[in-house]
Amino acid sequence: MGAGQSRNSNTLVVPQANQALDQLKYEVAQELGIAIPQDGYYGNMATRDTGAIGGHITRRLVQIAEQTLSGK
Repeated sequence: MGAGQSRNSNTLVVPQANQALDQLKYEVAQELGIAIPQDGYYGNMATRDTGAIGGHITRRLVQIAEQTLSGK
């Protein structure tokens, strides 16, 4: 697998959500002061950093879902 190719096997239910999730990833990383690799290869990043990004994304998605479900 070359640089920038992902081994992620997750399939999005709504493929159009990919761009929004990608944007969210960059926003969260910036908020945490973590640089996302320009080549898309995460192998050189600390596990702590990638976990922090994923955890914050999950929290943000739960907040969005709660707001949507509550009609706000």
